[in-house]
Amino acid sequence: MSTEARGLTHRTVSMTLADVVVPRPGGGAVAIARNLALVVGGAALVAAAAQLSVHMPWTPVPYTGQTAAVLLVGTALGAPLGAASMALYVLAGFVGLPVYADGAGGAGKLLGLTGGYLLGFVVAAALVGWLAQRRWDRSPLRAAALMAIGNIVIYLIGIPVLAVVAHLPAAVAIEKGALVFLPWDLLKVALAGLLLPVAWRLVGNRADGTRRS
Repeated sequence: MSTEARGLTHRTVSMTLADVVVPRPGGGAVAIARNLALVVGGAALVAAAAQLSVHMPWTPVPYTGQTAAVLLVGTALGAPLGAASMALYVLAGFVGLPVYADGAGGAGKLLGLTGGYLLGFVVAAALVGWLAQRRWDRSPLRAAALMAIGNIVIYLIGIPVLAVVAHLPAAVAIEKGALVFLPWDLLKVALAGLLLPVAWRLVGNRADGTRRS
């Protein structure tokens, strides 16, 4: 196969923050260990952020730092590792480890009111990671849009599950499962729009690096 033909079978994607901070080795056991450490570290970060939770009487879903951590992990790691990290996080809670909000764990949580949000984490991390690999995290407007899209994806999966499990009308589920979080979400979007481009500048703005995938 010619070089040109081989090029057509791949797509060039940009480096993520993790690729710059923890460079990819050539391959083999070292590469596997590096990827595993990033996946586990991302899941641990989300587990820690989940413990920053506040319960309010107007919604059955707690306010946490969890969603922001999910989207930052997905953005920093890229689509494959970001999705794997969140899948590990969800699985760890499913088997009973106290990694969900308020130190909860177990299958009941995944099948309960917030189960849809948990599953949405995996999809959202993959999507924002994919966008980050296409340089969306390097300018304020696009970084804010990346976070907004990730939040919307989580709600699109979480709200229907909340409505079914809690026996809520769609409008009530949207209000209690999304609209009440809007000020908090807007703050996260604004902060991401400011901080992600700054992070790239702090790591030397090696933003021209690309790799094949």
